[in-house]
Amino acid sequence: MSRPPLPPFTAETAAQKARMAEDAWNSRDPARVALAYTPDSQWRNRAEFIQGRDQIAAFLTRKWARELDYRLIKEVWAHHENRIAVRFAYEWRDDSGQWFRSYGNENWEFDEAGLMRLRIASINDRPIAATDRAYHWPLGRRPDDHPSLSDLGL
Repeated sequence: MSRPPLPPFTAETAAQKARMAEDAWNSRDPARVALAYTPDSQWRNRAEFIQGRDQIAAFLTRKWARELDYRLIKEVWAHHENRIAVRFAYEWRDDSGQWFRSYGNENWEFDEAGLMRLRIASINDRPIAATDRAYHWPLGRRPDDHPSLSDLGL
């Protein structure tokens, strides 16, 4: 299975890959997201180590059961050959109604077919007031005219 754009990445194709990842994660569909990774993909997400599509889907199912009204923006930080570094921020609320903005960085490595084989994520959560939320689009894909992280000063 091939997942264009393929490495080596240019600034344009790295941005396209990041937006595709953002769109998939904003779908909150664990099975859809897992298909972007190699069958034996390895993750470090905070302090959790995950391997393979089944574990990825199970992790995302748990994540989105806890992180309600999830909305994410990703932005390329750097790219080189088959690697992309992104920074991101997402907003979500817990079941008590407390809102959070989670900030992080991810390092991605892709195989020759454009599937991600390695994802290393570092993430911090910050409680925010509902009035401080910056992401107000309907659940799902971020509209093309919505400000980026840099535009929002995040």
